[in-house]
Amino acid sequence: MASGGKDAAVAFNKTRAEGKDGRKDRSMELKNRRANPISTTSYVQILGTGMDTQDTAPSVFLFFDKQRYMFNAGEGLQRFCTEHKIKLSKIDHIFFTRVCSETAGGLPGLVLTLAGMGDEGMSVNIWGPSELDFLAGAMKSFIPNRAMLHTHSFGVEHSASSSQPTVIIDDEVVRISAMFVKPRYNNEAKSSTDINSKPGDTAIVYSCELAEIKGKFDPAKAAALGLKPGPKYRELQLGNSVRSDKIDTMVHPSDVLGPSIPGPIVLLVDCPTQYHMCELFLLQSLSRFCEDSSCQTENAKKVNCIIHLGPSSVTNTVEYQNWMKSFGITQHIMAGHENKNMEIPVLKGSARISSHLNFVCPQLFPSSGFWPVEPSNGIELEKNKSTSSQACESVTAENLLKFRLRPYAQLGLDRASIPSLCSHEDIVDELISEIPEIKEVPEQISKFWQSSVDQRSALPPDGKHMLMVEEPWINKDSCLPDVLDEQGNSTKSQDDSSLRESGWRKRPKRNSETPCCLENATREDLEITFLGTGSSQPSKYRNVSSIYVNLFAQGGMLLDCGEGTLGQLKRRFGVSGADEVVKNLRCIWISHIHADHHTGLARVLALRSKLLNGVPHKPLLVIGPGLLLRFLNAYSTLEDLDMQFLDCRRTLKASVEDLLTDNVTESPTSQVENTMFAPGSRMENYNKKPASPRDTTALANLKEILHESGLEILYSVPVVHCPQAFGVVLRAKEKVSSAGKVIPGWKVVYSGDTRPCPALVDASRDATVLIHEATFEDSMKDEAIARNHSTTKEAIAVGTSAGAYRIILTHFSQRYPKIPVFGEDDMDKTSIAFDLMSVNLADLPVLPKVLPHLKLLFKDEMVVEESDEVLEAVV
Repeated sequence: MASGGKDAAVAFNKTRAEGKDGRKDRSMELKNRRANPISTTSYVQILGTGMDTQDTAPSVFLFFDKQRYMFNAGEGLQRFCTEHKIKLSKIDHIFFTRVCSETAGGLPGLVLTLAGMGDEGMSVNIWGPSELDFLAGAMKSFIPNRAMLHTHSFGVEHSASSSQPTVIIDDEVVRISAMFVKPRYNNEAKSSTDINSKPGDTAIVYSCELAEIKGKFDPAKAAALGLKPGPKYRELQLGNSVRSDKIDTMVHPSDVLGPSIPGPIVLLVDCPTQYHMCELFLLQSLSRFCEDSSCQTENAKKVNCIIHLGPSSVTNTVEYQNWMKSFGITQHIMAGHENKNMEIPVLKGSARISSHLNFVCPQLFPSSGFWPVEPSNGIELEKNKSTSSQACESVTAENLLKFRLRPYAQLGLDRASIPSLCSHEDIVDELISEIPEIKEVPEQISKFWQSSVDQRSALPPDGKHMLMVEEPWINKDSCLPDVLDEQGNSTKSQDDSSLRESGWRKRPKRNSETPCCLENATREDLEITFLGTGSSQPSKYRNVSSIYVNLFAQGGMLLDCGEGTLGQLKRRFGVSGADEVVKNLRCIWISHIHADHHTGLARVLALRSKLLNGVPHKPLLVIGPGLLLRFLNAYSTLEDLDMQFLDCRRTLKASVEDLLTDNVTESPTSQVENTMFAPGSRMENYNKKPASPRDTTALANLKEILHESGLEILYSVPVVHCPQAFGVVLRAKEKVSSAGKVIPGWKVVYSGDTRPCPALVDASRDATVLIHEATFEDSMKDEAIARNHSTTKEAIAVGTSAGAYRIILTHFSQRYPKIPVFGEDDMDKTSIAFDLMSVNLADLPVLPKVLPHLKLLFKDEMVVEESDEVLEAVV
């Protein structure tokens, strides 16, 4: 394994850090399964992603014996499939009813997961309107292998007057066709291409027509025509003519088969706004499915099931309900967001863990995994009342609801798979019955929690911290920091041993004293909520990276924004509460370009733009690696993201300090001359360029944001993971107590993904909180080096060396489904992050005391080697 050199203090994978890990040229296996014309089982099923949180569109799953088709892939689809054991590797085609973050937010993660399967990886056919090309182009900014994206766009120009749909799939099993619906912002026909519309506004109606069911084979008729029992019977059943065995004639299927039964037909209708309704109602290609006399045709076909994906604000209107009636007796399934579906968590495994943690320690885990159903908008309720007498008969979609298509005798709704309703109380009762001793834990935690509050007023003098003199990183003469040991003597490690054995591991004098910044701290100064604590891909119990920094009256920030971030905000703060969080965001900071850290960004930005539409506001500042801008620029052609971008390289410490002192520098990267990311090094080449007008504006915005947020500084720190990987430092302004005493501001450091490195140790010095990745357990150090991540001990050692008051570990490998493996050393200042855990500044003194009690919850849990549950869902 390549490392930083023979004398490096901490080994790392230089090839991976340079972005040259050699996986770009793999060929992806594209699944091409043979169709089974006599499919014995077929159904269409609602996959309820977003049903409980209302943050993303549900998916629809069309199942055959040998083929699988998915319609829409919103955020959380991977996690949903893991939970419900739906194997992603079996999916042959993915179709989109719209190309936007609501319907396609889960696609990047899904593509990358499939690409990581096996030696060569797998891919899937992706279908959508021409707007799909914009999404594919955007994804290529962080998906290096073109073979991962097998996209097929269709229909550059279509109108409602077109009588023929676009046929996409047509085989022995199913015929899938697409019909286009564009919004009209006034009543003029030409406005279907209104200048106000975005490419992502186009909606698609899909028709899925199953092959007809052949009539029953009559052996008596076959015998009368001179056929002997054998293979020719099979050929006739497949629709092929054969020659008689006894007479000189051809026998045709119609000679021996009874009358055929038309194949079932399913329509998927996505009408996202009332502006789409006019175009939808005028679709000529849908007229063949209508029973209304005004649109009846000679080739009319009966539709068995119509799944409506539009919101109730559209589907409950009189016009829409009347249009539904034109299809005659048909099973209508309303799959748009319905309040009643909020009662049942879609991710039951995650909800169960949240209930357990909330019962044991509600101080850190205020979310129980369940939330009350929020009342509908009053206008919508009145509209529902006024149309109830005219409404078309329908059923509300529920998670995992099926409509069976084959066998024909079972045609119709199937509710057997719908999850049962349970409550937080039910889960807690079950927990106590399994672990009786857990019943006493909440009271024990409450006692020492209150004791900590009572003792907080008495602060001992500040302790002295270990001092470290940073040397140039990866220097041929000296690669290790000088460290002052506990006796004050300078020491230097002489080999490439781990942090555990090096001088970095030497402990400072005990830094257990409460820092001054916590003096008179209130519960509305700072709270850190972990929205995702897993790595690589979402799992049943842990979402991917995202942290919400709540500054209360002064707004909030997101540090990383992996897929499902919005859904996690909804689970923590409620549906409407999360909307307020999004509206009040000051900034989003992204650590690096790997997909598990930013693919939830577009969804959050698009929602914020929608929520603030018509309200005076500024674009949201997004700070991230330069490659991220390519993705956001390409994606913004689909949806309004309403953001302003600033490269992390413009937010290094010296640059921001110059900005705050109004001394703008022409060289924002001069400070990295003596780090591993120095200009001209093989690791990274930071080009020295004057700030562009766009950067100057963004920097001015950053300065204003810091002032309004009560922050003294925010700056990025280059770390060792991949090209343009960063950590971040946030430091609050100092305060003056009522007695006139100056109280320093808190300091929070987030590592992003990294190997331990001196730059981060230096940045973390005397941090109030260091949030550090700990992807692997200590026995997997070689794996950590290969992937440029940290082990648990290495992460703790960084915080210990820097004199951080509290260390919170996160970004755990998904091989640790519930709780990671860690030792007992140095846990006196360390905590383990869980999804939806909220750490208030005022609670930091008591934080490490909670972990031993939480371990009781997981005393029987075993490590799932190589993330069996995740793999089972994809292979």
